Amino acid sequence: FSEFFLELLENTEKSLNDMFVRTYGKLYMQNSEVFMDLFTELKRYYTGGNVNLEEMLNDFWARLLERMFQLLNSQYHFTDEYLECISKYTDQLKPFGDVPRKLKAQVTRAFIAARTFVQGLTVGREVANRVSKVSLTPGCIRALMKMLYCPYCRGMPAAKPCNNYCLNVMKGCLANQADLDPEWNLFIDAMLLVAERLEGPFNIESVMEPIDVKISEAIMNMQDNSVQVSSKVFQGCGQPKPSGLGRSTRGVPEVFNPRFRPYSPEERPTTAAGTSLDRLRSVWKTMQHSVIDIKEKLKHSKKFWSTLPDSICVDDKVTAGKSNEEECWNGHTKGRFIISAYFESARSVTFIKMSSRYFPEVLNNGLTNQMNNPEVEVDITRPDTFIRQQIMALRVMTNKLKNAYNGNDVNFQDASDEGSGSGSGSGCTEACVTEFDFVSTEAPAVGADRSEEKASAIRPSYSLLLTLVLTCTLFALQRQWR
Repeated sequence: FSEFFLELLENTEKSLNDMFVRTYGKLYMQNSEVFMDLFTELKRYYTGGNVNLEEMLNDFWARLLERMFQLLNSQYHFTDEYLECISKYTDQLKPFGDVPRKLKAQVTRAFIAARTFVQGLTVGREVANRVSKVSLTPGCIRALMKMLYCPYCRGMPAAKPCNNYCLNVMKGCLANQADLDPEWNLFIDAMLLVAERLEGPFNIESVMEPIDVKISEAIMNMQDNSVQVSSKVFQGCGQPKPSGLGRSTRGVPEVFNPRFRPYSPEERPTTAAGTSLDRLRSVWKTMQHSVIDIKEKLKHSKKFWSTLPDSICVDDKVTAGKSNEEECWNGHTKGRFIISAYFESARSVTFIKMSSRYFPEVLNNGLTNQMNNPEVEVDITRPDTFIRQQIMALRVMTNKLKNAYNGNDVNFQDASDEGSGSGSGSGCTEACVTEFDFVSTEAPAVGADRSEEKASAIRPSYSLLLTLVLTCTLFALQRQWR
C-alpha cells in the first residue's frame, strides 16, 4: 500500500512539473522550489514526519502569494516585513479564489485517511505477532503435555484428544488472548471505516490527479484579480518603494504567458506528462485492488482471538474431531471400555458396556471464565500485563482511526513502552521520529518488501500458535523425561 501511495505522489509531482514547465516556462522554473517543497512535505507527513497538514498548506499558499505578488508588481521593492503584511490579508482578499479552502479540505482528509490506514495495518500486524508469542504458563504446559502425550504412556499412541477436552485446555491456555477480542473487533470495524474513505469522494486519486489543474486555476484567479488585490494590499500595508529599475510600465501579460489557458484533463498530452498521467492512473487502479483485498482479509479476521481455540481444536491432526467422541482421549482413558459386575441373584456374570467420552462442560472464553477450568490451573486475579498493553495499543489506534474517518488528525501518545500506536496531527510520537521504521507496533519502513508480514497482520496464522504450543510442550516433556 505504501509503495503504491508513494509512487502515486511521485507521479503527481512529475505531472505537475511537466505541465507547469510547458505553461509557465522560466517563471515556474525560477520558483519551482515552492511546489517541490509542497510535495516534499506531503511525503514527509505520510512517512511519519512532524508535519501539520493545515499549517503546511497555508504556508504553501502564503509563499505562492508572495512570489506572485512580487512578479505582478515587479516595479516595486518589497521588504520581508512588507511580505509578511501581505500574507495577513490572504483570508480577507482570497486572491486564489476558493481553491485553497477546497484543496485543503480534500488533501487533509485524503492524507489523514491514507496515513492512518497504513499505520493501522502495521499496528494490527505487530499486535498479532506479539500476542502470538506470549509465553505459556506452567499450568498450561502441564495440561498440554497431559492432553497430547499421556496417551503414549498409557499404550494408546493412536488416541487423539476429545474435541471438548481440547477446547477447555486451549481456552485455559489462551484465556488472556481471548480478552483481546472485543478491542480487536472494534479496531477491525474502524479500519473498515477508514478503508471506505480511501474509496469515497476523498480518495487519493480524486485529490491528487487534478491538483496541478487546481493550482493553475488558483494562479489564474490571482492573475485576473491582480489589480484589485494589489490596490487593497497597498491600502492596508502602505505604498511600497519603487525598485528603481525603470520597469514600472511592465504589465501582467509580460509576466505571464498571454497564451496560457486553463489545462483540461481531457486534453491528454502526448509528451512525458501524458505518460506520467497514464502511469498515475495505473498505480491508482492497483491501489484500489489492494484496498479491496485488504478489506476482505480484515473482515475475515474479526473474532479471531475468541475463535482461536476452536480453530486449533478443529484440526484433525490435533483432536479426534466432534464425530468421534466415543473413541477419543479424555485425559484419563480412551474410547469404549468394559466394566464387569457380578449380580448374586443371577447365575451368570453380566457385563456392562460403558463410554469414556469427555463429560465436563466447555467453558466460555476469557480470563474471568476460567476460574473452574477442569484442565488448566488459571489464576484469574493476575491478568497478563503484556496482553493488556496490546489491548491499550489497539484502543489508541481505534480512536485514531475513528478520528481519521471524520477527517481529524489527533496526536496520541503511546499507551505504553511495549504498546503500539503512533502519533499524528502535528507528527508521530517519540518512537516514530520521521519515518515508519519501528521494531514494535508502529508503521513500517516505507517501500520495504514486507508482503509476508502484511499478510500475517490481517490473518494471524493458526499454525504459528499451534507450533509454538507444541514446541513448548516438547521442551517441557524433554525435561520431564530427563
